[in-house]
Amino acid sequence: MRQTFDESTDPSFGPKHVPLIRAAMAAQGLDGFLVPHEDEHQNEYLPAANDRLAWASGFTGSAGAGVILKDRAAVFVDGRYTLQVREQVDQGVFEIRDLVEGGVPAYLETAERGAVIGYDARLHSPAALEGLKAAAARAGAVLKPVAANPVDEAWGEARPAQPMAPVVPHFVEYAGEESSSKRARVGDVVSALGADATVITAPSSIAWLFNVRGGDVIRSPLPLAQAILNADGTARLFVEPAKVSEALPAWLGNQVSLETPDKLAEALGELSGKAVLVDPTQSSAWYFDMLAAAGAKVVRAMDPCTLPRACKNDIELDGTREAHKRDGAALTRFLHWLATEGQVNPPDEKEAVAKLESFREATGVLKDLSFDTIGAANGHGALPHYRPTERSNERAALGSLLLVDSGGQYLDGTTDVTRTVAIGEPSPEMVNRNTLVLKGHLAIARLRFPAGTTGSAIDALARMALWAHGLDYDHGTGHGVGVYLGVHEGPQRISKAPNVIALQPGMIVSNEPGYYKDGEYGIRIENLEVVMPAEPVAGGDRPMHRFEALTLAPIDRRLVDKALLTAEEVAQFDAYHARVLQEIGPRVEADVRAWLEEVCAAL
Repeated sequence: MRQTFDESTDPSFGPKHVPLIRAAMAAQGLDGFLVPHEDEHQNEYLPAANDRLAWASGFTGSAGAGVILKDRAAVFVDGRYTLQVREQVDQGVFEIRDLVEGGVPAYLETAERGAVIGYDARLHSPAALEGLKAAAARAGAVLKPVAANPVDEAWGEARPAQPMAPVVPHFVEYAGEESSSKRARVGDVVSALGADATVITAPSSIAWLFNVRGGDVIRSPLPLAQAILNADGTARLFVEPAKVSEALPAWLGNQVSLETPDKLAEALGELSGKAVLVDPTQSSAWYFDMLAAAGAKVVRAMDPCTLPRACKNDIELDGTREAHKRDGAALTRFLHWLATEGQVNPPDEKEAVAKLESFREATGVLKDLSFDTIGAANGHGALPHYRPTERSNERAALGSLLLVDSGGQYLDGTTDVTRTVAIGEPSPEMVNRNTLVLKGHLAIARLRFPAGTTGSAIDALARMALWAHGLDYDHGTGHGVGVYLGVHEGPQRISKAPNVIALQPGMIVSNEPGYYKDGEYGIRIENLEVVMPAEPVAGGDRPMHRFEALTLAPIDRRLVDKALLTAEEVAQFDAYHARVLQEIGPRVEADVRAWLEEVCAAL
């Protein structure tokens, strides 16, 4: 599943395709066409066959959008991809615009009056379409669904084949619960919400619900498929026959019928008169259109697999703890290499990325990375989601910081960890800023909070030390993480943005405050934490929760100013490092252990 090519120089992507797309648009009477990054499954990471935005523009980031009009075009990205988009996209063809500030709606408001702009209903959520249609209407333009996607038509025979990785059982020794039990539980939720059935389109929900995994999506062990789950727990799973492994039919059992995807439209039509639950954020407008045409009553609600999938059971948590220890040992070997050889001969970004992956490979059980490793040296560290390419690759300079954000996919767990390491002697400012970030990280890690608390209610604690110095960071503090599923998973998160979903026991969330000085350096400290019940406090009258750190790897002490830490923070930092030494020390070689003892010593 791992891909090693550098998409930024891949000649099969890019602006030379825009004339072909415009010709396909014109053949359908269109004045423009919307090209979202998302595919039919709303994936973050895409199979090559579905990466339409990359083929059209050259931009390969994991979030973005494009609009191609008759005489102009634009690509929209957020702050994570400022550098990458300018390296990959021909600005003589595409205007680069901000995805967040104004975004596609603001661009549509500049369309010509009377313009007909096409969209593929399979690629847009109904909620997003409502805003886009309103923006086009303000310009006197109209959005029109297309029967055939102009990008696909222009791509033609050169388009890669759809992935056909086998769908295989994910055994209960890892999943912790039989699929039949999950289907019954989710069916009860569907019934309680007044529905007879639900349409499941999110690959992570398919994988979780049926206890299967696949290989259709890079960096995530997901199968591309759809399902209709009835309230009684029976289901129809729509998957390409070429993906059906020999063991799959027996694994699914007789309550799940395997059907081909070309039967999906017919199956939706058979739901006439039924109440059908569909998630408007996970499922595209096509499903809503098909169900409405069939005469079904659509119940708009969150994918009923989302919350139970997020609350891991004991088997999943035990597995992910083991995966993090294994991964922590690999990361510790890498950090030792950086602290020794890397200080004498500083690596370039791609060398650092390859070295870390080699340590994970050496475990013998790595299934894939959980995302493309972020190895950011020097000023690239100020770009939170920078990824080195052949053109952007820089060597870490003495007196700089190297930020490495990485993770692995294992059968028993998914990891995501960031460490910032000084190369040579860090400046006093770097130490100061890193210590402020550390204070925020420690504040989240030691927090006790009442049951019912959301991530948005605690986000400020990660920023307080930075705020006191007039500083901040522009990304969320934490995202949910799956267990041998996606590295970005809802519904939980820690963020300034409002979130109504409470943090519940079994949820895994990242804890990753940061600081970024444009053009100079970046800092982020990230551990994964799992929400656990907290021991009651004498005199307390509320059930409380706490975080348990899953990630185990040393934090660079050279970037910590002890004078800025409280006694409680020093004790917490030392206790974490003592645990790292205890858990990781026996898993690494003697020279690495000796170094680990030094860097995990009490402040």
